[in-house]
Amino acid sequence: MVTGFVRVEAYAEMLTNGAEVFGLEQVTVRRGGAVLLEAVTCQIPTGACTALVGRSGAGKSTLLRLLNRLEEPTAGTVRFHGQPLPEIDVLALRSRVGLVAQQPVLLTETVRADLQAGCPELDDDAAAGLLDRVGLPEAMLSRSTAGLSGGEAQRICLARALAVEPEVLLLDEPTSALDPHSAKAIETIISELSTAGLSVVVVSHDAAQARRIAAQVLVLHAGRLVAAGPADQIDYLNQIDSHRERT
Repeated sequence: MVTGFVRVEAYAEMLTNGAEVFGLEQVTVRRGGAVLLEAVTCQIPTGACTALVGRSGAGKSTLLRLLNRLEEPTAGTVRFHGQPLPEIDVLALRSRVGLVAQQPVLLTETVRADLQAGCPELDDDAAAGLLDRVGLPEAMLSRSTAGLSGGEAQRICLARALAVEPEVLLLDEPTSALDPHSAKAIETIISELSTAGLSVVVVSHDAAQARRIAAQVLVLHAGRLVAAGPADQIDYLNQIDSHRERT
């Protein structure tokens, strides 16, 4: 039983006073006989990090994938800067809204070529700048993508997404398979990007992580939005911490 979630409408009203990058209105996603999202209405602010949290199967990844049209709503509307997504060319949208999957997928044989995958004109100086931005040395440009550690591969995927200069970065459980050192490095990068004004949306199962990196937290339960607000005001995160302490 999920309890203590009373802020959705109040926080949504507060967000209308600021700029939003995405707005969802009564968004429902059905697949076969399953309802993955049910009548979700929320706003995602511009230039901040928003964390999507909830139990497995709550609809977090489905909501994330809606934002660059890897999923389509069965009902309702998703808007990007106020414009319904179907009115925007899907390739143009995905150049503005980058997605980094939970498991890093490297596309080519070398780090340099991987960074150029979405931006063929990227020169070595710009590529080195991207590596520096994600905490990797310039010398990695000539490295083979085979044999990279999980943390290195995840950072390369981040750099590749940043190469096209997106307005929004979508991250699906970016640290779930990483060791604590690599996870901390990714969190630092996310914080630096959002502080610099990039809009970031992160799916996370980690309550402490959501507190560290997110300005806003959206809580999903069984496909419904049940809480929204600043991390320190979300009861669900406290419930997760209390459960872990007991176990």
